[in-house]
Amino acid sequence: MTLFERLTKKAQENPQRLVLPESLEPRTLQAADRVLAQGIAEVIFVGKRDEIMAKAFELGLPHIEKANFIDADDMTLTEPYAELFAQLRKSKGMTLDEARNVVRNPLYLGCLMIKRGDADAMVAGALSPTSHVLRAAFQVLKTKPGISVVSGAFIMLLPENVQYGEDHMLVFADCAVVPDPTAKELAEIAIATAKTTKDIAGLDPVVAMCSFSTKGSASHERVDKVIEATELAHKMDPELKLDGELQSDASIVPAIGSMKAPGSPVAGHANTLVFPSLEVGNIAYKLVQRLAGAGAVGPILQGLAAPVNDLSRGATVDDIVNTIIVTCNQAIGDKNL
Repeated sequence: MTLFERLTKKAQENPQRLVLPESLEPRTLQAADRVLAQGIAEVIFVGKRDEIMAKAFELGLPHIEKANFIDADDMTLTEPYAELFAQLRKSKGMTLDEARNVVRNPLYLGCLMIKRGDADAMVAGALSPTSHVLRAAFQVLKTKPGISVVSGAFIMLLPENVQYGEDHMLVFADCAVVPDPTAKELAEIAIATAKTTKDIAGLDPVVAMCSFSTKGSASHERVDKVIEATELAHKMDPELKLDGELQSDASIVPAIGSMKAPGSPVAGHANTLVFPSLEVGNIAYKLVQRLAGAGAVGPILQGLAAPVNDLSRGATVDDIVNTIIVTCNQAIGDKNL
């Protein structure tokens, strides 16, 4: 069973309430039709039902009628969300009238539905810049307890002839969000990525805190940051199998791991690589993708209090469906189902 076959099955067995705020975007509608047809999620569109159904008819999508709809312009429906947002942003001087205007923005309304317990997750970005999606999520949902930073992970699906990782998978982070994390932020990224490895890749996380040094082989302030992050991550989750600082070959090649870091429970066996900066993570995943012919699933946003994932504005229908499946599995993982 492939990764997405397994994730699809899990989503079908535990349908989550998924908000799609870009309700008239054709690729999003096509993806939603497939999701509804397969019973992957309960879809909630933000928009006017008649307009959405007309667009679905134009596109020949028979399953959209199974969705739920909320009109952001109907104040009889959105007033509770305006009141909630005014309360959340009270310290910032937000008034109820200002909140009523904000909830007409589908991105904010979708996040507020999650915050109020009326939805479980959201996928957006086919029309909206990443900054807009993240701003709504930050202001409404914030981050998980003990986590102050949002990061982005990729699941690398390795070819059959590549023996590293586990089940031909490695998880890389952060490859998408934080340019130069502090030691504390790097530790939080490690904890969040371990959860992604468990909830999405379906593996027991074995986390390597990567560096250009292995166990003191080099001395530099950037190495010190990784060492400190490793110590902080151990304090945050003493049971997590995590070690550092490790070079990438010492992380995944058993013979090199045992030679460079004898006695390490991680060296040579890591399935999760946490990189010291965004430039390293981004370069690494793209090189592995191109040179090894690996698939790259992501970025999977992690660290938010509830699952919200951002799409590329060039996303295909398949990309959107896959992102929805991953997001639903994040929601399932948050509920420990």
